[in-house]
Amino acid sequence: MFYCCGITEKGLKEKNEDAILIHNTVMTEGKMELRVDHPFMMAVCDGVSGEKSGDVAARMCLGELAKSQFDSELNLQQKISRIHKQLKHYGLFHKSSENMQTTICGFAVDENEAMYCINVGDSRLYRFRDTILKQISRDQSLVQMLYDQGKIAYEEKRKHVHRNIIMPVLGNNDSKPVIDINLIEEKAENGDVYLVCSDGLSDYTINSEIEEILSMPMSMSKRLELLVENSLNKGCKDNISIVAATYIANT
Repeated sequence: MFYCCGITEKGLKEKNEDAILIHNTVMTEGKMELRVDHPFMMAVCDGVSGEKSGDVAARMCLGELAKSQFDSELNLQQKISRIHKQLKHYGLFHKSSENMQTTICGFAVDENEAMYCINVGDSRLYRFRDTILKQISRDQSLVQMLYDQGKIAYEEKRKHVHRNIIMPVLGNNDSKPVIDINLIEEKAENGDVYLVCSDGLSDYTINSEIEEILSMPMSMSKRLELLVENSLNKGCKDNISIVAATYIANT
């Protein structure tokens, strides 16, 4: 069983271009909490603000994903590829949403307890275990590519001048996105927290701060509020969205 909690906050922006999904519920503002048995999915979409209707793209993407009950029979690669085509098609016939785009990052658990990381873009999936935070997803960004090539150091990634340049994401009219669906090899342990967030969190709150806040003896809802507050206090002007699933082993 997993205890899930999510929060999405527009921050200093006029509107929220993020959306969150837990199980079959999509939200674009506020918080939600629920306990779920596997199979289930949770995800964050971050609409691309440099294009039109990022909010529509994020909401539509998760709305379409929520229509499918996740299990081992669902081909997530095909499903998300189909959503990419739906976003493109919508933009072609709605000029106000032309070339609307969104990232997606998610965590899925099937009926056999196999866990998967879903990623297109630079939103992130982390695992928090025994006070240590580990990034599971891999950023699809220019700075990640430069880091992989040895051209910049790890410490440069967060403050690099091109840190906001990402690879093609869902809805892109010109290029096909790379949809990463990866099996998480390590089994869940009791108390593990799987956390998905938009870059409104990861660009402003460093790993040690996330570890400190997630280690606090308070409700997950309150801890997520503190993560949002920390990013805002450090100058975040972006939307901030976080969903977390805590694994509760059967006893």
